[in-house]
This record gives sequence, C-alpha cells and structure tokens, in this order.
Amino acid sequence: MTSALIAIRDAAAAADADGGGMYSPAKEKAANRGAYSGRSPLLHRRIRQLLGGGKAKLLISLFLLSFFALSASRLGVFMGWNPHFPASVSSPSRGCYTVLINTWKRNSLLKQSVAHYASCSGTDAIHVVWSESDPPSNTLKAYLKKIVLKQSQTAHKPNFKFDLNEGDNLNNRFKPIEDLRPDAIFSVDDDVIVPCHTLDFAFTVWQTAPRTMVGFVPRMHWVDDKKNGVASYKYGGWWSVWWTGHYSMVLSKAAFFHRKYLDMYTHEMPSSIHDYVTRERNCEDVAMSLLVANATSAPPIWVKGKIYEIGSSGISSLKGHSKRRNKCLNDFVSLYGTVPLVPTSLKAMDARHEWFW
Repeated sequence: MTSALIAIRDAAAAADADGGGMYSPAKEKAANRGAYSGRSPLLHRRIRQLLGGGKAKLLISLFLLSFFALSASRLGVFMGWNPHFPASVSSPSRGCYTVLINTWKRNSLLKQSVAHYASCSGTDAIHVVWSESDPPSNTLKAYLKKIVLKQSQTAHKPNFKFDLNEGDNLNNRFKPIEDLRPDAIFSVDDDVIVPCHTLDFAFTVWQTAPRTMVGFVPRMHWVDDKKNGVASYKYGGWWSVWWTGHYSMVLSKAAFFHRKYLDMYTHEMPSSIHDYVTRERNCEDVAMSLLVANATSAPPIWVKGKIYEIGSSGISSLKGHSKRRNKCLNDFVSLYGTVPLVPTSLKAMDARHEWFW
C-alpha cells in the first residue's frame, strides 16, 4: 500500500513536470500565490503588463507632478510665500505697480529716472517724494508730466504726482499715499535705474510673496560680540553678502513691498524709531526692513539683476558710514527688544537668461 501511494505521487509529480495532469482550482490558486515556482505569480504578470504599456508612463508622470507640487508648496510655507494672498489675486491692478521715487536736489537725475520708469509697461503711477523747502517749479512739473506721456509704451498712461513734504526728513519716503490702485510699491532712489525687463521679473517674484520685500540690494547682519550677556550686531554690506552667501535685508533704494507697509511704518512703528531716523538722517531703509521682518517672520527675497547708479556716490561712500549703520542696527534692535531679521541664502533669477539652473 505504501509503495502504491509513493508510485502515485511520483506519477503526479512527473505529470506536473511535463505540464500535464488534471486541472485543479486549488493548485491554480496556489500558483497565483506563488506556491508553484513553475508558474508566474498573477501579481507579477499584472505588473509586467502595466509596465509594458503606456499606462506606466502616465502613472509615473502623475506621481512626479504630485511630488514636485507638494515640494513646491512645502518650500512656499518655509519661505513665507503665499501665492494665494488675497491682495495679489483680487486687486483690479495686480499686473501693475506704483514707482515711488525719493529725490533730493538732483533734478537732472530725477528727469532721467522718471523718463525711464514711465517707459516700463508695468508702471501704473509714478510718485516723487519731494522734501525740499521750496516746491518744484511749474517748469519742472510740466516737463515731467510731458515726458511721462511721451515715454509710456502702453495705452494706459501712468499717473504722475509730486508728494510734497514740509521738511527734510527721511521718514517722508514712507508716508501713506491715497488713491493708489496697485498694491505693489517699487521704492527707488532717483539715481538708481533698473531695466524694465528686470523690474518686471522682480515684480512677478513679489507677486508670489506679497508680504515680504523683494529687491536688488541685499545686506546682512550677524552677532559680533556679547558683553554681559547682551549681543552686539554688525551690519554687513555687499562684500559681506558676497563672501558669506547670506543676507537678511534688501534695501528700499530698489525694492518692492506692499503698500500697507507705508501705513504701518507711519502709524504703527514705534515713534522712537521715527525720532531716531529724523535725528540721525540715516537708516530709514534698515527700519523698513525690520518692520517687514517683524510683521512676517520671513526673509526678504534678493533678485539677481543688473542695476545702474547714474549719479555720484551717495551717503554709503561717506567716511564712517559702516559705523553709523552698525549703531543704527543695534539701537533699533534695542528699541524692538528683539531681532526680527531672518537670514537666507536664496536668490531669485530668471532661468531663461541663465546657462545653468
């Protein structure tokens, strides 16, 4: 009996090896589970069928798109960027900006600056911050209004206006402006020219991060020393940024920011900082950087782009300038009671004009 059973099992094994034998549902299920090495598991066959067709490419593409979309959204959260910021979406003039030019007794430079920015297609309005004791002459006003109409390349001609101030005060450059259409302010000195295509790219960057400052002139800060447990900070110019690859400010001599910061600078920033800027005649740009960083807890964005300074050297070239900026920074930190500045090493650039990106 035992030998007979062994003979039957041997015969069955031989039949299976030859591919013969009777059909067995149990054996088929076992084969699908991979119990029989002679047959391909059903799951493996399905994978091979899927990967062998166009469905695989579609699924892989969808997966990669989802991955990059998720990564971009996480990066946006990290940077404080918010593409769905209501002001940038609902504003009737979200494709335009106001150019706010700060000037001081340099009418020849002012004429060049106004003529240039009037030619940029994104310019909705040009406001000139005028803080001289005498108002602008009728001749100057007529000339600038004429040049704006002449240089404009769009059907909508930019509005032009002088914002007159009674006294010479650097806080004047950040006074609120009534009846503005766009949310975006491009703050610029009268001796700084940013090519229109570069300015338009910076504006698109600002639209992705309308709560922060977006500009062309980066600066940095770092802890210099600690005395009695109190940190001392150092203000770093361009060469410090170049050497370290980090920055925590972009100066308002060429930068975009939301118009709400004009109101916040004037009405919400501590009056002690206003008094300091008035007394020292310096550092209003540092004060604005601190204000925006304190409001957003996010870094600014430095845009790579060539800018041109058409005038003679400004106050940054004067002896003792770095020392005064160090003092400003430390005094402002003391008044704030904290250091709101956020360092970063990121830089925005137009990939269409780069060899590698």
